[in-house]
Amino acid sequence: MAFQNLSDFIELLEKRGQLVRINLPVSPELEITEITDRVSKAPSEHNKALLFENLPGYDIPVLINGFGSAERMAWALGVEDLEQLNQNLAKIIDLRLPKGFGDVMQRGRGLLGVFKSIGLKPKKVRRAPVQQVVHTETASLDMLPILKCWPKDGGRFITLPQVITRDPETGTRNVGMYRLQVIDGRRLLVHWQRHKGGAEHERKARLASQLGETPKPIIPAAIVLGGDPASMWCSSAPLPPNIDEYLLAGYLRSAPVAFVDCVSQPLEVPANAEIVIEGYVDPNEHLPEGPFGDHTGYYTPVELFPVFHVTAITHRKKPVYPATIVGIPPMEDVWMGKATERLFLPLMRLFLPEIVDVNMPAEGVFHNLVLVSIKKRFPGHARKVMFGMWGLALMSLAKAIVVVDEWVDVHNLSQVAWQGLGNVDWSHDVVIADGPVDHLDHASHQHSFGGKIGIDATAKLPEEGYQRQWPEITQMSPEVKARIDQIWNKLRL
Repeated sequence: MAFQNLSDFIELLEKRGQLVRINLPVSPELEITEITDRVSKAPSEHNKALLFENLPGYDIPVLINGFGSAERMAWALGVEDLEQLNQNLAKIIDLRLPKGFGDVMQRGRGLLGVFKSIGLKPKKVRRAPVQQVVHTETASLDMLPILKCWPKDGGRFITLPQVITRDPETGTRNVGMYRLQVIDGRRLLVHWQRHKGGAEHERKARLASQLGETPKPIIPAAIVLGGDPASMWCSSAPLPPNIDEYLLAGYLRSAPVAFVDCVSQPLEVPANAEIVIEGYVDPNEHLPEGPFGDHTGYYTPVELFPVFHVTAITHRKKPVYPATIVGIPPMEDVWMGKATERLFLPLMRLFLPEIVDVNMPAEGVFHNLVLVSIKKRFPGHARKVMFGMWGLALMSLAKAIVVVDEWVDVHNLSQVAWQGLGNVDWSHDVVIADGPVDHLDHASHQHSFGGKIGIDATAKLPEEGYQRQWPEITQMSPEVKARIDQIWNKLRL
């Protein structure tokens, strides 16, 4: 299914009984958060997407929790089950063992060609639904029902954006999902963390100004709200710098993303979005941002981040404002992260073909815990995988990696705990290292740098210093299991 816009997705959710329209008056300040938090943590039959249609002072409805279940997240990306993301991409990527480092690099570069070769390069149009209404001099953020999520937040925050910038040197587009704090009707703060593409654009622009190459180091930028759900999600995908996120969106929706020129900035934006906030970022202008109740379940502290100046706001005649909230898991972002996990599993296997499966459970808030099963073949194999994963893009931020044998189901947390606790000699099977950690990690002894742990919970080999015979797992013989299967119903148990 290729959704053209957010309304198409809303229509599908309603048709499948996954949308609740709320007509009672509800405030975007804290009240939407409290309702959504309860719904996102409710049993599956009560966990629905919410469309708030009566917001005092605003005539724009708010959609939230649209991606807040495995089903809804899968539908947003054009599949019925998230596991299909893994299966579909694996079919078009060569997973044979690479013959050397050059082969590995060639396959990584070839991924861009995969998306381009199937005709999904973004296309340009002259007229766009997102520009049915245009505000320039009258543009004000006050017209939008931007949420204040938690009581001690520093203000109102845009939480589900596609922030578009271009590399000041190469012109390559980057799309990121960065929260944006409202300062006033014409200014925002852009929370792009130091490991993200937007922050790299800021560094390059600042350096150019310091070297005198650019007299006024302005970064044109656009904040896109809504559009087809694949494009919305792709802004959160941890792609390499040379791959356009909208190419990935085109692959997922089996149709190219349509773009239109901005009205006030030299950028293109998705034509079928709901709202676009155009503007620019001055890399030398920073103000205090935060606090913000984040996906870690804690408030992130106040830090300096760059200022976004609004130059225009365009939107549909009857737009919908998309939002999300984060906090103590599970919340909507769990399923957005799960989609990333399933889609990127074949890409991890390009570099580490021994990987069988990966799970980043909700309790680990993405970067705190990675469970990985492998086909172990030689001494030190688990450690090879640990260090290999710590060298893969944003997997470098993972704080804990637990490696188990291939027969262990990494999605069965009880089984993983059994192996992780029973198969480890804590004086020999643990790797402690220092390295980069997530910008939001409050436990690290330094900002964005701290301790990491790798746990080898695989069966040990004699060459790994294990001098005894590794025991067999206690399990019933297949013949007896088959016999009991035949008579099970007669036992009336």
